[in-house]
Amino acid sequence: MEAYLSLFIISFLAASLLPAYSEVLFVSLVSLGYDPLALWLWATVGNTLGACLNWVMGRYLLRFKSRRWFPFKENNLNSTQRWFQRYGVWSLLMAWAPIFGDALTFIAGMMRVRFIVFVLLTGIGKGARYVILLGLLQWF
Repeated sequence: MEAYLSLFIISFLAASLLPAYSEVLFVSLVSLGYDPLALWLWATVGNTLGACLNWVMGRYLLRFKSRRWFPFKENNLNSTQRWFQRYGVWSLLMAWAPIFGDALTFIAGMMRVRFIVFVLLTGIGKGARYVILLGLLQWF
């Protein structure tokens, strides 16, 4: 159970604004023989809930964007917002992406995307990433 909780926590942190990589632990635990379906579930839920934290911050903390501690630079927010406006809520399927995924979930909160739509699309994208990892592990 400790391994699954660890994966959940790392996945949550990886989707939030903290630098963490859940894929490393995910692959390691699969290699050690842990149940792939359970690992997929814990990682997907943790990663999706971490993205929800970003959504909440985007929704309520934008007024602090001029502060030094604010997690995104103005130009990064602007480019991600342009991406979001171009592709709409469907861009949330790409929330797993390492470079702009966290900013994308933050922007979704800023743009007041309905929470249920946000959770569904983000969860699908993040779950798909772990399915792809499992597939790659099976292939190699």
